[in-house]
Amino acid sequence: MITGALDSEIQKYLPLLGNEEKQSILSVIKSFLSLKKENSETINIEQYNKEIDEAMARINNGAFTTHEDLEKEMELW
Repeated sequence: MITGALDSEIQKYLPLLGNEEKQSILSVIKSFLSLKKENSETINIEQYNKEIDEAMARINNGAFTTHEDLEKEMELW
């Protein structure tokens, strides 16, 4: 369905809904837009490299969980 037709169909149904239903739909729309915004934020190459360097430093300092330790931890869930 093309965007114009979809917008038109949504507008056709909105008046048929009560306030609680409209509020619910509005919340869903806002959450979709929030997720879209979070997923669209990109970082530059300098930030990317900085995060990689920080992660490597944590690994070199022993701040990581081995696969075996994670499996043991999962058994406690």
